[in-house]
Amino acid sequence: MFFLQLAVWPYLKNSCREFAYPVSFPSSILFFTLISWYCGLLRLPVHLALAPFVILFLYAAWRGEYTWDALKGQGKWAFIFLLFFFSMISVRFVNPSISYAEKFMDHAFLASIMRVPQVPPLDPWFLGGYLDVYYYLGYWIFGALGIVSGVPSYITFNLALPTVLGLSAMTMYAIGQLLTKRYAFLTLATFLLVNPSFIWQIIQGKTLGSVFWDSTRTIPNTINEYPLFSFLWGDVHPHVIGIFNQVLFLFLMVYAWTRWNSLGPKDRMYIILLSAMSLGSMPLINTWDVIVYAPVTVLTGLILWYHDGRTDAPLNAGILEILKVTSRRMKEGFIAHVRGGIRGSFRDLRIHPGCVAASPFAFLVSVPVLAVLAYLPFYLQMNTRGVQGVGLVHTPTNPVDFLLVHGFFLFLIIICLISDIRDRPWLLVFPFAIALIGYVAAALAALPLVYLATRKGRSSADIVAILGLSILIMCEVFYLVDNMGDTYYRMNTLFKFYIAAWLMMGASSLAMLARLLDRMTGTLSFPRWASRVALVAVSVALLVIPLVLPLDSPYRGASLDGLDYLNSAHPGDAEAVAFLRTIPGNIGIVEAEGGDYTYYSRVSSFTGIPAVIGWSFHEYMWRDEGDGWYGRRMADVKTMYEQPDRTESLMRTYNATHIYVGELERERYTVRVRDAGLPILYDRGGVQIYSLPA
Repeated sequence: MFFLQLAVWPYLKNSCREFAYPVSFPSSILFFTLISWYCGLLRLPVHLALAPFVILFLYAAWRGEYTWDALKGQGKWAFIFLLFFFSMISVRFVNPSISYAEKFMDHAFLASIMRVPQVPPLDPWFLGGYLDVYYYLGYWIFGALGIVSGVPSYITFNLALPTVLGLSAMTMYAIGQLLTKRYAFLTLATFLLVNPSFIWQIIQGKTLGSVFWDSTRTIPNTINEYPLFSFLWGDVHPHVIGIFNQVLFLFLMVYAWTRWNSLGPKDRMYIILLSAMSLGSMPLINTWDVIVYAPVTVLTGLILWYHDGRTDAPLNAGILEILKVTSRRMKEGFIAHVRGGIRGSFRDLRIHPGCVAASPFAFLVSVPVLAVLAYLPFYLQMNTRGVQGVGLVHTPTNPVDFLLVHGFFLFLIIICLISDIRDRPWLLVFPFAIALIGYVAAALAALPLVYLATRKGRSSADIVAILGLSILIMCEVFYLVDNMGDTYYRMNTLFKFYIAAWLMMGASSLAMLARLLDRMTGTLSFPRWASRVALVAVSVALLVIPLVLPLDSPYRGASLDGLDYLNSAHPGDAEAVAFLRTIPGNIGIVEAEGGDYTYYSRVSSFTGIPAVIGWSFHEYMWRDEGDGWYGRRMADVKTMYEQPDRTESLMRTYNATHIYVGELERERYTVRVRDAGLPILYDRGGVQIYSLPA
């Protein structure tokens, strides 16, 4: 990762300036992912994706970019990355097992991609199917990194979240430095804070394990995860992987708001390309993210268009004024097009080859278009059931539960708005009206939103806060319809959107707190020795505390090998899985099906070899059941184990090359595979693996 970053860093120095070093970390990984993904699409070796970075690195080295003077000022960024990376490594070191929750699924997808790195990847739980039914790019990111670095999937699994946290923390610190002059480190608390519900349940005397879980189920029938829980829980899931890209995109937006007018056309183009690459990756990493950040992209484009060339107009204009001005400019541009013809319009609108980024609406137009074009084959391949519409929330959140999830950040924002509330108390009528119609939780978010939206001298932190508060209000009024049923109809909407809201409100409210502390302390400075002692103390705490946390884990360990626990818990499976991982090529396996969130489907989960059917309900959520596969596949698996006269024919029907007989298969079925006359390939530790004759 450091090699990828160093290869890209010199080329971002002019456009990203003092933030080139931290931005080049996540940007280089997204760049590498994009190239390696196209290698998979074209069935080329993933290692070829390293070639552009080798060229960039050698050219930059030839130009003398990697001098000590250039590197010595970047230590703080590397330190933050490594501190949070190794803090999370400590968590995974004592709790490495791929043994519960969504970890089976996460490793299955990762292992499948690393085993056969093609696009679309093979679905390990639906033999003959592909992962074009799911957003899989997050697994591709780490699968490709694992392939080129030679790290096996069960260790790559435990390096993924440390990487996400390290990248997120480093970029969040960069955001902090954009939002506040002093105490920017406070924004890092976004990843270290628990929600108020956690504190409340500690007061009630619950155990730490139950407190962590229950604090993310505060609003009934929903999931309210926050970053610290997600990282400690350890699922390498899309909503967690996408955090680093969300933070990168937030940085790019804030950077554009504050630096656009000072950038030349070439530097603007770099920001446009980085933003497009980040936005374009969202639908493939965690599609829910793009639903949030696509409107943010449009808003940013409008802001930049409105402020183009106007150094006297900081971020104070209201959205209505911005829309009015930009619509007028669009009208003028259209008239210019009609009057002057195509060539004249291109000249008048300042869109011409080599200077596209000089156009005032370049960001607004270019970022969405390039984002779609970057991964256009993904959309052409997509074959998922997806979101089925938008519904109106009929059970608004209890205000107490709402505060137990978001109360801390709301409190910080309101504290920083006290003078505004005192000067304009009449604005309270708006949140009060919202509360009267039954949306009390929405009113709690609307209170600071109204004052921030009408504030004079609005800062970038205020705009980020407005975005986060708007998400909370939206979630109180609308939800995205999926197949989770009537009881859990809001579960995914709150689950996915609350992560984005937490990041935005965390960054903005903590930056506001930093500015408040700056005003309170004035020119007061702390002795250098005190700062260093504090830094050492915090660093030691972040590295050591995870090692002693009493996390509720079924298997504690001292390893980064996620399958190491199998040697003691399931020794027969451990040896058989290790054997299967050595078999090359596209093969398929038959194993017992036993529902979701269980140890069943462990062979496909641990090897990435596609099984006839794995976690059946997950597959049902993703796939159209048009041909009745749901019941048929499970029935056929049972038949292959219990009716030896049909075993071989059904295996050929599904293109399964091996059938696995272990302890779970004998518990689930009346196994008679031996009578099918198939050659036995493996027989050890209570496990038999039969192969299909050529």
